[in-house]
Amino acid sequence: MTRFTRLLALPLLLIGAYSSAATSSTTSNASAEPVLNRISYTSQADQKERDFFVYLPEGYATQPDKEWPVMLFLHGNGERGNGKEDLGYVLIHGPLYEAWIQKKDLPFIIVSPQLHMFGMDKRGISYIDNRSPSQIPQRLEQGTPPRAPYFATPQPMTGVPSQVDMSLIPPLLPEGWDKVEEDLLHILDTVQNNFRTDKSRLYLTGMSYGGFGTWWFASQHPTLFAAIAPVVGWGHPSYIAPIAKHQIPVWQFAGGRDHTVPIQYFYPGLNRLEQLGHTHVRFTTHEDMGHDAWRRVYGSDDFYQWLLSHRR
Repeated sequence: MTRFTRLLALPLLLIGAYSSAATSSTTSNASAEPVLNRISYTSQADQKERDFFVYLPEGYATQPDKEWPVMLFLHGNGERGNGKEDLGYVLIHGPLYEAWIQKKDLPFIIVSPQLHMFGMDKRGISYIDNRSPSQIPQRLEQGTPPRAPYFATPQPMTGVPSQVDMSLIPPLLPEGWDKVEEDLLHILDTVQNNFRTDKSRLYLTGMSYGGFGTWWFASQHPTLFAAIAPVVGWGHPSYIAPIAKHQIPVWQFAGGRDHTVPIQYFYPGLNRLEQLGHTHVRFTTHEDMGHDAWRRVYGSDDFYQWLLSHRR
C-alpha cells in the first residue's frame, strides 16, 4: 500500500501524515508559500519503500480551482540513492534546486524521484563515493544560499565532426532509469490523482543520466508528455520513431566543452527526428560550458516558458 508523508521545511525531516484532502481544499489561513512534500511508495524494482519529492508552487494552496502543469525531473548519476536518507541529493541540481533552494518562482508541480544505486556505489565512482550529506543544499528562511561555482577547469573545445560513425555510439540505455519504468508510471499516477494537475501539460526533463532517461522514457510512453527537454544526454537513434510519430516537442541541450558526453553523439538521434518528419525540434549548444551546462539551462527563464507554451 502506498503511504504518503509531508515534508514542510527541511529536506530530510518527515513530519505528520499526508492527506490528499489537504491539497484539494483551502482554509482561511492557507499559505500561498510553496511546499515541498515527501511521498512514500514501494518500488517494484526491489520491493523496498522509497520516497520521492513533490514540490507545490507558490499559490497552490490558495487557488483551489486551478490545475497546475507537472514537470517530472530525472536527475543525473551522482544523485542516486536509497530514496530515504539519500533523497536530499536530488536537491543539488535541476528545477527543484531552482524552485526550492533558490526560490525561483516556477509555476509547476515538480516531481523528483531518486534512482536506485543498482551497484553504482560498488564501482569506485569518485563523485558517488566521496559525496557527503553536507553537500545537500538547505532552503533558508531568509534569502538564498550562494550558488556552487561552475566546473573550475573547462575542457578544451573539440569541434564537431562532419560525419559520425554510428558504430561508435554507445549502447542504448544508461543502466538505470529503464529499470524503474513501473515506479515512474506509479509516481505520475499518484501525483495526478492526489494533486490538482493539468494532464494536458505534463513535461519531462532530465540531466546527464536523466537526459538519457528522458529520451528513453518518452520513447516508451510518447502519449504522456506535452514536451521533453533532455539536458546533456543524447537520444539514441533507436528511441526516435515514437517521439517523431507523436510529434513531441523536443528541446535538446549540450555543452560545447563537455568531455563526459561528447557533442558528436547528439546528432544521429536529432537527425533521425528530422528524417522522420519531426518539425518541433530545438538543439542548443552552450559552447563555453562543459557537462554542467545544466546549471545555466535550469537557471534560465526561457526554458520554463518554452515548456509552458506546449500542451498535449
